[in-house]
Amino acid sequence: MSVEPSRYGPDFHCVTVSRDVFEVRSHYVNLRPVGGGSYGIVCSAEDTLRGRKVAIKKITDVFDDLTDAKRILREMKLLRHLGVHENIINILDVVLIPPNVMDFHDIYIVTDLMESDLERIISSSQPLSDAHFQYFLYQILRGMKFVHSGNVLHRDLKPSNLLVNSNCDLSICDFGLARGVETAHNEDLTEYVVTRWYRAPELLTDCQNYNDAVDVWAVGCIFAEMLRRRPFFTGRDPSDQLHMIIRVLGSPTEEEMSFVPHEAAKRAILQHGFYPKRPLIEFFPDANPLAVDLLSQMLKFNPAERISVIQALAHPYLAQLQNPADEPVCAEPFNFDFERESLDLEAHHMQ
Repeated sequence: MSVEPSRYGPDFHCVTVSRDVFEVRSHYVNLRPVGGGSYGIVCSAEDTLRGRKVAIKKITDVFDDLTDAKRILREMKLLRHLGVHENIINILDVVLIPPNVMDFHDIYIVTDLMESDLERIISSSQPLSDAHFQYFLYQILRGMKFVHSGNVLHRDLKPSNLLVNSNCDLSICDFGLARGVETAHNEDLTEYVVTRWYRAPELLTDCQNYNDAVDVWAVGCIFAEMLRRRPFFTGRDPSDQLHMIIRVLGSPTEEEMSFVPHEAAKRAILQHGFYPKRPLIEFFPDANPLAVDLLSQMLKFNPAERISVIQALAHPYLAQLQNPADEPVCAEPFNFDFERESLDLEAHHMQ
């Protein structure tokens, strides 16, 4: 690591980390690479101004791809609104380079440092107890209660988007694909390119009229992955993903397929053949029966039958952690009207 003066004055300095140059405020010191995040490179650092360890994500040439730029700015705005919650990653600082809202091309996003994520923990050899599963799941649901109360669907929940620190505190991140409940109803899903392993049946069958139940399904898949220490539904493509779900849950009845938008999609489901319904405990023989009961309510094929986040928080499996007085809701819904504004105006709003 080398440190040099910045062309933008004493408030900034240039830190070379491996082959990457971070041009950041001078109170961020001792930068160390910790990996890559969505759209950028991530370093840990010490913030001498706030006296805390932070993560700095560098996003270069932010406007080269306008779709990516809009996702980045959407995430920044959402985290400003939702990051007040303990289980949602909080933006501490945004650094623009050049430091001018009209001319910048690189962005540095500064957040609290979280040493790991749930994907790494699940795939590690670290022993995990039922108490770990409860605590992680409770924090995910607590954070998602806040997100949903703010009229936001995350739409990209997966273990790598759940950051964890050394105290097992968990923060939800990566809101680049988030949408409002109303806007999600009417949009084409062509940009819905998240990992299919966590995708709900209604998304796999091209249902346009989906809601926050898609996030509940994803949380259920993550919970199953915690219990098994490996992903649960691992389809090679959307059709195979649907097939794997049906093999576990059993072939859906006509009533369970009532949300499927057209007959062609129903025929695609039925073409996988008939599978009898099996108790989910068969797949998790060593798990706490209460955990499997909650999981079975999250992984309902029909979204209308799926448990809500609020109901899941009240499930007996989480009885030792429940505290409704400390499970806050968002003060006001997030306003997605900015999506219609130009990118340069939105960048100005972030300052």
